[in-house]
Amino acid sequence: MNLRDARTIPPEQLFERRKQAVALFKKGMTRGEIGNIVGVRRDVVGQWISKWQAGGLQALKVGKAGKPKGSGSTLDVAQQKSIQKSLIEKTPDQLKMNFALWTRHAVQQFIKQDFGVEIPIRTVGDYLKRWGFTPQKPIKRAYERNDQKIRAWLEEEYPAIEAKAHREKAEIHWGDETGISNRDQIGRGYAPKGKTPSRKHAGKRERVNMISTVTKLGKIRFMFYEGKMNSKMLIEFMKRLTKGSPKKLFLILDNLPTHHSKPVKKWVEGNSSKIELFYLPSYSPELNPDEYLNRDLKAQLSKRPSKREKGKFTALAKTEMRRLQKSPQRAKKYFNGKHVKYAA
Repeated sequence: MNLRDARTIPPEQLFERRKQAVALFKKGMTRGEIGNIVGVRRDVVGQWISKWQAGGLQALKVGKAGKPKGSGSTLDVAQQKSIQKSLIEKTPDQLKMNFALWTRHAVQQFIKQDFGVEIPIRTVGDYLKRWGFTPQKPIKRAYERNDQKIRAWLEEEYPAIEAKAHREKAEIHWGDETGISNRDQIGRGYAPKGKTPSRKHAGKRERVNMISTVTKLGKIRFMFYEGKMNSKMLIEFMKRLTKGSPKKLFLILDNLPTHHSKPVKKWVEGNSSKIELFYLPSYSPELNPDEYLNRDLKAQLSKRPSKREKGKFTALAKTEMRRLQKSPQRAKKYFNGKHVKYAA
């Protein structure tokens, strides 16, 4: 009988041959005789018998072929886990490195700095891919941002506002201001590779400002204005917002100085049965669902041809807002955003 290298035998067949070898050994056959029957060398049979004697039939089960995971790597398993932990929990500047983000070069330098191991930049990329790390556009965040206050807002302050609104049968509105220009370059268009598409716009720049609110039921309210937001304009908007509303309104705004002005607070105090103001943590625009309305408006305007005549841009923006106003199901989806799901 031709003897085979045991490594070439399929795992399920190999386990059966090992059990057969043990059964023949129990009957008193020699290792050589067993080897001729099961088709492997005498010394291989001896290894199988030794495994069986040490651990029983469980020891004869066939493991995965090849080297153990991580063997042969420049970095051992413990080092790789340590590096991944640092990349997730720290930024390069926190580790006194001259990088803003974790790039391949930053990771390469960190590995050399912490473990004294020099790794080619391509290998660093291979490690990052293996760990499930991908290059991503970062979220901009201000240094003044206070993560503890944001956590308190999410876990304590907003749930309390929501509970109060439920008790008082009030409607929660999320408000924000935005500026829109006919020169805003938002969106993309298809064109042959290397032939960047162009978009014509009016020679004169037109800009209009808007304050708006949105609710989780998809209700949208807005007002266009010129110049900077001031107390008088905000009060005018709140008058429009509360006029004819069957419910008391809870209006959540960011911390623009105008929102905290004395005239605004005085007006709200005088209309406390109609409206109450609340404020998001500072430097946390991503927590405001109305930001998604602003983005949606700009994205929709980017799809429309620019008007040549002066004054047409504002009319176009108002028309688009009225269209969005008639699509509550669309507005509801703003609350599906990762950072605003808590308000849904």
